[in-house]
Amino acid sequence: MKGNSADFRSFLSLLDGEGELVRVKQDISTEFELAAVTAKLDGKQAVLFEKVHGSKIRVVSNVVGTPKKFYLAMAGAHKAGQADIKKAIHARITEALGSLSEPSNVQGTAPFEKNSSRNLHDLPVVTHFEKDAGPFITSSVVFAKDQEKGNQNQSTHRLLRLDERHMAIRMVEGRHLHKCFTYARDHGEDLKVAIAIGVHPAVSIAAAYQAAYGVDEMMIANSLLEGKLTLSKVGYSQLHVPSHAEIVIEGRILKDRTQEEWMVEMLRTYDFKRQQPVFELEKIKFRDNAIYHDILPGYAEHRLLMGLPVEAKMFDYIKNVVPTTRAVHLTDGGSNWLAAVIQIKKQLEGEPKNALMAAFSAHPSLKMATVVDDDIDPTDPVAVEYAVATRCQADRDFIVMPNAKGSSLDPSSDQANLLTTKVGIDATASLLKAKERFEIAKIPGEEKTKLSDYL
Repeated sequence: MKGNSADFRSFLSLLDGEGELVRVKQDISTEFELAAVTAKLDGKQAVLFEKVHGSKIRVVSNVVGTPKKFYLAMAGAHKAGQADIKKAIHARITEALGSLSEPSNVQGTAPFEKNSSRNLHDLPVVTHFEKDAGPFITSSVVFAKDQEKGNQNQSTHRLLRLDERHMAIRMVEGRHLHKCFTYARDHGEDLKVAIAIGVHPAVSIAAAYQAAYGVDEMMIANSLLEGKLTLSKVGYSQLHVPSHAEIVIEGRILKDRTQEEWMVEMLRTYDFKRQQPVFELEKIKFRDNAIYHDILPGYAEHRLLMGLPVEAKMFDYIKNVVPTTRAVHLTDGGSNWLAAVIQIKKQLEGEPKNALMAAFSAHPSLKMATVVDDDIDPTDPVAVEYAVATRCQADRDFIVMPNAKGSSLDPSSDQANLLTTKVGIDATASLLKAKERFEIAKIPGEEKTKLSDYL
């Protein structure tokens, strides 16, 4: 698994050296079995399946399924605790956004040009859940030309394999790829795309960031990789993709064909059935001894890849409004998507409500947000509930916003019209009462006391 420092194989080698990679050597099926093993390792090590039934291509999953591995993808070895890692993740993404740089376009034959196929069944696409519509590609970064802006767009999308040449592609209406597609369709054209699988996780993190329309996400990836990302032009689409991608699929999203599909989303529930555009294959290209990356939907790797970049975006937005913002945490209970806790050092009454408004603006899918003081750990659900119970009055400190634009994933919402009711909770101590009324009592010396000295 050797490669350059900006490719997928080098990152897997790094995980191996950190004791964060395990191997499965026995033959394994892509229908449920592979997903079941990955689920058992959720929140633990990455897993490399070296022998996949019916395929010559290896599969790896759970690659950035913990904050530590996520941070390793951006900044090398890190030994701090989880809270420090999350702060470091936010800081690293913010730093990268402030120093964007163009990746290098390299000439010559890219490693993925070594082998080719015209049959999607040659890929070890995984069927994950009992009621899935079929096998889904879940880690693909889709590259397309933005005809209005003239630059490339990159974003992560799942694809349902229909037959040897066609896949249904999930596109969220209004997002960047969908804008590229509708522009092409409205001009009577199919949209040519290149799909990369098995890229350095920094590329996936950048693609998930939800940058402003027209921003090239590969500049973010290159900044995260300290200028080491290189791109190669592919022949059919004339798009530039990471030179060391394990697998590149080229084809077009058809302007006049759709297919019903449904999938398991971040909430680990089945989404409603949707009519989605159909991708038609031109050619698959792949490296020697290629490695296919599978992401188990609704589990830690999926949630962190989607949630942590958005968490960093929210932190910057909120801090611009409330400068004393200390942390933003998308909660596990909200599937790292629908619910957040914001920690501030409160200076004025009204700041928590400003923080809430900024949070909902930064992340439109957010459904519920709670603001706490800086003596409350935002990652501790018991501490957050304590703050709500002891520092909050519902008639004064709850903000309820009905009929707001929300996430289509929430099964309790109006999914067809993207409408939900949002709730903001100010769980900070009132400045109009004595601070001592809310002080959490401490025992002097408790932190240094070791029970082993006494028992």
